[in-house]
Parts: sequence; C-alpha cells; structure tokens
Amino acid sequence: MDFQQLCTFESFQKVWSHYGYSKKLQDVIEQEFTRIKGITYLDHAAAPLYPESLVRDFCMDISSNVYGEKSNPHSHNPSSKLTHDTVEHVRCRVLQHFNTTPEEYSVIFISGCTAALKLVAESFPWRPQTATEAGSLFSYITDNHTSVIGIRGLTSGQGVVTLPVPAGDVESRAKDPEPLGAEDSGCQTPHLFCYPAQSNFSGRKYPLSHVGGMQARRLYPACDHQGRWFVLLDAAAHVACSPLDLQKCRADFVPVSFYKMFGFPTGLGALLVRNDAAALLKKTYFGGGTAAAYLAGEDYYVPTASVSDRFEDGTISFLDIIALNHGFEALNRLTGGMADIQLHTFGLARYTYMLLSSLCHSNREPVAQIYTEGEFESPSTQGAILNFNLMDCHGQVIGYSQVDKLASLYNIHIRTGCFCNTGACQIFLCTTNAKVKRNLQAGHVCGDSIDIVDGQPTGSVRVSFGYMSTFEDCQNFLNFVVDCFVEKPVQVNQVRLERLRTAATSSSHGPSIQGTSGKTEHVEENYNPTEPLLNLHTDRALTTNANKQAGTYTLTNIYIYPIKSCGAFEVSEWPLGPLGLLYDRGWMVVNGNGVFLSQKREPRLCLIHPQVHLPSKKLLLQASGMDTISVPLENDSQLHTSQRVCQSRVCGDRVQTVDCGDEAASWLSEFFGQACRLIRQCSDYTRDMKKSAGRGVAALSLVNEAQYLMINRASVELIQKHMNSRQTELSADHQPFDVQNLMSRFRANLVITGVEPFEEDNWSHLIIGTTPFLVAGQCARCQMIGVDQETGAKAKEPLLSLSSYRNGKVTFGVYLTHQLQEDSVTASTLSVGSVILPDVSL
Repeated sequence: MDFQQLCTFESFQKVWSHYGYSKKLQDVIEQEFTRIKGITYLDHAAAPLYPESLVRDFCMDISSNVYGEKSNPHSHNPSSKLTHDTVEHVRCRVLQHFNTTPEEYSVIFISGCTAALKLVAESFPWRPQTATEAGSLFSYITDNHTSVIGIRGLTSGQGVVTLPVPAGDVESRAKDPEPLGAEDSGCQTPHLFCYPAQSNFSGRKYPLSHVGGMQARRLYPACDHQGRWFVLLDAAAHVACSPLDLQKCRADFVPVSFYKMFGFPTGLGALLVRNDAAALLKKTYFGGGTAAAYLAGEDYYVPTASVSDRFEDGTISFLDIIALNHGFEALNRLTGGMADIQLHTFGLARYTYMLLSSLCHSNREPVAQIYTEGEFESPSTQGAILNFNLMDCHGQVIGYSQVDKLASLYNIHIRTGCFCNTGACQIFLCTTNAKVKRNLQAGHVCGDSIDIVDGQPTGSVRVSFGYMSTFEDCQNFLNFVVDCFVEKPVQVNQVRLERLRTAATSSSHGPSIQGTSGKTEHVEENYNPTEPLLNLHTDRALTTNANKQAGTYTLTNIYIYPIKSCGAFEVSEWPLGPLGLLYDRGWMVVNGNGVFLSQKREPRLCLIHPQVHLPSKKLLLQASGMDTISVPLENDSQLHTSQRVCQSRVCGDRVQTVDCGDEAASWLSEFFGQACRLIRQCSDYTRDMKKSAGRGVAALSLVNEAQYLMINRASVELIQKHMNSRQTELSADHQPFDVQNLMSRFRANLVITGVEPFEEDNWSHLIIGTTPFLVAGQCARCQMIGVDQETGAKAKEPLLSLSSYRNGKVTFGVYLTHQLQEDSVTASTLSVGSVILPDVSL
C-alpha cells in the first residue's frame, strides 16, 4: 500500500465517524468560505475564518437599524435603548453559551483576552509581602501564554511573590488541606493561580477540575500556602473548538477572545467574572458610565452597582458586540454546537498525528518530532493542535522558517515559532534558561526567522484545525510533507500506525491509548517505490571541479529595479549612488490603503518594465498593452505642493515617501484593476541598514536588506541542473529550465561568472573594477523566486530544488554594501566586464 492509498477519506472514515456535522460540509465550504478556494488554512488556533453569512447578516442588521451610543445611563432615546437592550441580550447569550447565568457570572466586554488579563492584574486585591506577613502569591503553570505570565510585570512592583509551577507538580505535590479550625483557617490573604484550559502550544487540555481543587486547596501550590485562592482560567485557545461548562468548572476569572470562536469581530473579548469574586476587585480609575456618583472638586466616587458597568470604561464597542449575536447564530446553524465542533476538529488533528508520527525516511529515520504529552487519546485531553519539527534523514531538525517558506508554495497557511508560549517551547524543545539567553545574544528574538542556533531549534511548526477544516486540508498538508521533506522511497512505521488505528476505532468519542513513546519501531512497508534522488553533493563536486578557474572572476550583468518588485532594467554600466546603484528601488507601488505591493501578493508587478532615462531625467513606465508614461527624476524640493508626503513601511521599517501624482496612479490602477499609487523615497530621508554581525552600516533605498545583491552564474547553473534532474524523474515530458529565466527569478543587481558554485558564500570583501565592497551576509530566499519574471506565473520551483540542494537552507546570493568616499571627486561607476578580486573570509 502506497502513501496515497493510506491518506484517503475512506481510510480516515474507518477510524473517525464524527466528520462534517451530519451534513455535507463541502456545501458549507462552497457557500460560506469561497475566498479560501485553493488555500489550505491550518492556522485556526491563531485566527479562525469567519463565515460570509456572519458578516452579511451583521451588515444587514446595522444597515437596517439605528444603534445609538450606549456608554452610560444618560441616554434613553430609542436608538440608545435599542443598543442597550441588544447588548444586554448578547451578554445573556454569552453566559448561555458557557452554561451559566447572570446570577452567577458577569460579562465585562473588553478589547481582547490580553486586556482582560491586564484588568484582573490591575484590579486584584494583592497584598505585598512584608516582614510579618507572607503576602499574596501570583502563581501559574509554566505552559501559559505570554499575556498571563506578563501579570508578574505588575505584581513584582507591588511586592507580590511570583511562583511558577511545572504542570506535573499541580497533582503530584497535592495533599489533603488542613481541616477547618486549624491555625490557617481564618487567613484570607488573596492568591491568584492561572492556568490554560488548553495549551496554545501543544493543544494539551488541562483538567478543568484543577479549578475546584485549587479553590479548595487540595492541589499544589494552594495546599502549601495559607489564604484564599482564586483561579484564572485562560480559555482563549480552548473555546475555539471545545465546549466550556461553567456550572462544572466555576473559575473566578475566565478571559476569552471572540475572534477565536467566530473569526469576526476582532478586537473584542470578555472577562467572565464569578460574581462572588467580583466583589473583591478594586477599581482605581473610573471612566464614563462607571460611576453611580462622583465629585469633581473632592475625592468622592461611588461605583455603579453593576459589575459590567463598573469595569467597562467609556463607550464599549457596541457594534462589534452586536456582531456576536450573528456569530452565535452562524456557529449553531452551520455546526450544531461546540460538542460537534470538538469531535470534528479532533478527528482531523488525530488522523494527521497518526500518519505524520508514522512517516519515515528511506533509512527508517522518523520524519517528525511531535510535541505532545500523549497520543491524541481523547478530545477531553487534547485539542485540535499539532505541534512538531520536521527532521531530515540524518535526524537533524529542519528549521521552521524553511518549512514555512515551502508551505507557502503549496498555499498552506501554518504558524511557526514559539507562539507566545516560551514555557512550553522550553519544555518540549529542552531549551534551558541559559540557552534562551544565549540565543538572544546570537541575534534571535521572538518572531524572527532564526530557527536554528548551534544546531538546536529555537521554535517549531504548528498546524491547527477549525470548525470549517476539511479532510482535504489534512490530506494536502501530509502530501506537502512527503513531497518536500521525506527522502524517497517513503517508509511507514507500520507497527505504530496499526496500533494507533486500532486504538482510534476502539472508541468513537475518544480512543484510549497506553504509552507515549515516539520512537521509531520496525518499518515494514514502502509508501512509494520511487528511487532516491540524485546524490547532489557528488553532483556539486563534479560541477565545482569542472568550473574551477582560479583568478578568473568577471562582472557579467548589471540590473537595476527602479520600482521595487517590478521588472529589471539591464544596463552595461551604471553610476553608484549613496544608497546603491543610482535609482535602484527608489519607487514602490502601494494599494488603495497605502500598503506596499510585492510579487508575493501581486505577481503581475514583474510585467511592468520601468526604465531610467538619465539624459531626460525621466523614469519611464512600460507594460504590454499600456501607453508609456514618465515620472520625473527630480529632487523632493522641486515637486509640486499637490504631491503629498506620506509614511510607508518596508521590511518593518518606517520610511518617508512622497506620492508621484495622479497620472502614475491612474496608469497603475488601470493595469492592476484596483486602486494603486506610485510613491518614492524622500531624498532627505535616511534609512539605515539593520545592524548585525558582519553587515556593517550603510544607508538604504527601498531594498529589503542591503544596498546590493550579487549572485553567481555558476551557482544558478548548478541549481538549474539539479532542477532538471528532479523534474526529469517526475515527468519524461519535462521542458528543461532556461538559465536566463532562472537567473532573473533571483532578481540580483550584479551577476558574476568564472567562479565555483557558491564560492561567493565564503567571501568577506571584494573589489569590482576599482570599487571596494563589503559582503554583508547571505540572502535568505522566499517563495517570490517562484514567480516567472517573463509571465508572472507562480511555481514551486526553484525554491524546492534550492532547499533540497542546500540541505534545508534557502539562501542564494550575497548582500554587498559600499560607502562612497567623501573625498571622491567623481562618483564610482560599475561596468560589465570588470574584473573582480575577492577576499575569502577565514
């Protein structure tokens, strides 16, 4: 049986019957999620997709009704009364969703889960530790979101002791509480314990019984500390795909974000507060609508009796709250409720886990290291999240940034990194505190693409399923892993797979499995009889020896890209400016919202061929089927006052730009069929290169990283040969890739020849003609190199072949910087044919 036979819907149905909400899910997808056609969206733990009917019904609602402001009790006009009544109805509906009532809980609407956590931190009656009193404790399971652990930033300044607790200690260190009448029975020092209902990292579900156990002081750390223990249950990840019953789990504080449930609206959450606990919260600041009475000239303030009104400062986001009504309607109409969603999503995640954990390379090494406490035994213990790192056939981790880039080629949306949960990341990746600090010193910060430091991963890959996820999403993801990361012929750990299959069919609501070992057992079956790929390292050595010509290094091509992400303009010689090649990436195209357009979003940018005409000081815009227009190459001071200055962003940097006028905007808008404008960087604005080891300091145009990008034709030819070898194995009718076409995809400024493939990676300095350059690092490539610069068509190559050849690295070409000498009489000029003198780094 090959892989395609294993990864079929029939195979899935044999181990999971709770799929599709007893109706045809495909009809729901076609009616409600037409915008994701061709996309495999597996990032629901971050933000699920909203159904189109939700937005449509909401828009019809606010278009048909007049909703006035509801920020305080002063307005009783019909529109304000309608808003008030609708908001109060939504409060009841929120509580009903969590199986509780207004008599037990209050709903405080707030901007999101993080804001709800901050509200608790600021309002909790903390008692500082003193010489005579132990004071309050802020305690939390280490597998918590950053926003929970961030509470200690407030408590530490108040003398409150922080107590992190490993998840296993909660029950293993539990003991019977002291009986009433003991010495500590009257102690009312308030403590706060925080834990997630579901880990946003691994999807592990923590026992909801921890709430009652902590409040009764049966569990650690409550059993070791006198006082009254309150529990904050972070439900943000849990409520996206699972029911939460607050009759059974009476947590004191429950923060939620509604976009995690419905996908819309964003920027709205709630803090569900148990009314018994709400009485202890302290309110210092008071905004509009929160006071029953106050005096402006005296420190006199009486809060309103309503818990919700007391903590909802100013005008609440009442239109977004009204949208929740339609969110609940859509969720129930499409799925039948949270219990059905839980079964549907768990089944997809579990099947993905079964196959991914059983996949092996041709040498029987496992393909994935999966970060989970168990083996997806039950939806009561595991959410619809699968967290992992992929491994090569030598057992080395493949960086998550590499996986993310290749997933984009397949239109698969995943999430990578540590997911704002450093504690879980450290636990599963076995990263010590000292290692985290060393990674920071090595330049790695949260959110960057530095995925491997000293051979160890800094994060992982997460796929997560939502209520509209389909089996095809699961299938597409698994096929992607096999296509890109598994050394052929694919092997399967048959013993493991059969054990997981048997366990899955033993219980329709949650199979029970003993053991959590992820070790590879004996492999008995091939997925695919395809022979292994060509030995690429041998291929590289042969090419290197054939091309080695010591001392012969020549500049063969010069390209400038006047408009960022548009077509290249090839020249035989060109002057150097203070920011790089003169006028290189001096302009860029933005959409109607002022957001920069790149070929990732709009590949047709490559079909625009700008040219710089130095004698007339004009930038010419040319494209097939369009009249040529021109834009002046003049200083900002000479621009007409009608051309507005604006701020834009490039690679996270804020840059000062100026609009190039309506003629260029109309031309671009006609070409793309959407509102666009042409902007250019202000000449008096300085944007400096990001500082990092070996990069130096230089002023930049609108480039991504450095002033110049240089590639080596020998390296292009080697990748071309590798691509053709791969494609020939897949199809006998394959048309060979053209070197010039491939070279254009890498969008270099300078192309050199006469050197060994990838020899440039080891250079530290070089001189082209008489002009010195500093090598500022290697260029990390993304899916944009898959855009054919002649047609705008997108493909998976050459990124797949580059990744395969470079053993997971997707770097190609090197960055250069050059600083003009202040005492130089004339500006430097680069010319094709110039000799290159490299200096190899040691």
